[in-house]
Amino acid sequence: MELGQFARHRRLRSTEAMRRLVRETELTPAHLVYPLFVEAGLHGRSPIASMPRQDRLGLDAVAEEAKHLAKLGIGGVMLFGLPESKDEIGSGAWAENGVVQEAARRIKDAAPELVVIGDVCLCEYTTHGHCGPLGRGGTVDNDAALPLLARTAVSLAAAGCDVVAPSDMMDGRVLAIRRALDEAGFTATPILSYAAKFASGFYGPFREAADSAPAFGDRRGYQMDPANARMALSEVVADLEQGADMVMVKPALPYLDVIRAVREMTKVPVAAYNVSGEYSMLMAAIERGWLDADRVIDEALIGIRRAGADIIITYHAREWAARR
Repeated sequence: MELGQFARHRRLRSTEAMRRLVRETELTPAHLVYPLFVEAGLHGRSPIASMPRQDRLGLDAVAEEAKHLAKLGIGGVMLFGLPESKDEIGSGAWAENGVVQEAARRIKDAAPELVVIGDVCLCEYTTHGHCGPLGRGGTVDNDAALPLLARTAVSLAAAGCDVVAPSDMMDGRVLAIRRALDEAGFTATPILSYAAKFASGFYGPFREAADSAPAFGDRRGYQMDPANARMALSEVVADLEQGADMVMVKPALPYLDVIRAVREMTKVPVAAYNVSGEYSMLMAAIERGWLDADRVIDEALIGIRRAGADIIITYHAREWAARR
């Protein structure tokens, strides 16, 4: 073969400076959102056994954590609450003095530059662990859940959350929330919809962290079948038509094809949730010395970003940003 008949791609990989110059995908701390688990009645921090290097936080620890994350340049936080008590309908989710509502106020006081996202769901607040009140036969009553989710979203906005993010996967909840926010005067509060949330086995550690495992059955009746990509796009379209400002794919790494398809289909910001099981399996291998932490975490996050995510919700955010 004569010189010039094949491409010399290695010319653009010869040095770190050259690789940096031609790099196609940018990832910065500002693209990341860090989930926080806030527990009522807890003082300080409590390690989460199934999620190495992650803690539940008491309200007394929230402000300092927020200040630290802001100094690292992380874009925002997503709040999950562990209330002091639960009931059949999850009324703690919309309590004015609820644990997430109080956490939001403290974070906005301590680090106003952080975007605070309030997760809108009832599973952490119901005695049965499902994402809405139960109807006949013990199934979740979709329509009965809608006003409760809307009430929760308004409560979070009133407490200072910059964004509300319904994760329940009830049909029609985006429309119900948008109407309620507008009627309450929160017309400027955007909705980040968990539009394509799959019934995944990768949620296990989260359910320990948030104490949100179902007391019976599972969530396959309302979360998506992992085999269905076209249906995911239909869910996204429905939520956008109902007023979602941003959409999310959850989990991230097993659903990179869905992230790419959503990115190509819509112009709105796309988020991806790098969920607890994805985090914990990497950390387990890292702690055993099987994988290089810096390299594999970089690859995982860049892969999600390359697939089309504008925003990555990830438990790696704090440590990854600290290395920048």
